[in-house]
Amino acid sequence: MKKVLILLSILIIILVSNKEYNEILIPENAIRIRIIANSSNIEDQMTKLNVKEKIEENLNNVLKDTNSIDNARLNIKKDLNNINNIVKTTINSDDYDINYGYNYFPEKELHGITYKEGNYESLVIKLGKGEGENWWCVLFPPLCTINVTDNDTNNVQYKSKVLEILNNYK
Repeated sequence: MKKVLILLSILIIILVSNKEYNEILIPENAIRIRIIANSSNIEDQMTKLNVKEKIEENLNNVLKDTNSIDNARLNIKKDLNNINNIVKTTINSDDYDINYGYNYFPEKELHGITYKEGNYESLVIKLGKGEGENWWCVLFPPLCTINVTDNDTNNVQYKSKVLEILNNYK
């Protein structure tokens, strides 16, 4: 019975600590990116995804060695002409707007985490009327521009919170 109570206590602690951890995923000093589609129809959503893919690839290269928010700001600002060219070429139109600064983000719930609405430092790309579904992520720290093609998993260390807690009770 004592082991069951200890195990239940551990599970409750994990659930509570995991919930607190999940609420703080985006640091205060972060730079976001948001790409808003012209509309929510399939063609406009595909265009948004094409822009997203090309912009992500570009920004991954621009920010790959960036280790401070000040350097990230500088690198993004230096690359705005290139970003403009990428969008223009991808959508084959001049009907878009790019803004780097403090932009409004509506409240969003994702995987049980609520991201509050507000004005955040960000790069916003509005395609056409910008009335469609949008995609957003965090540019710095690089939560969405991490190079996912790197398959080097040899140095990955896996940890189990449950095993750590159980090992403390031995």
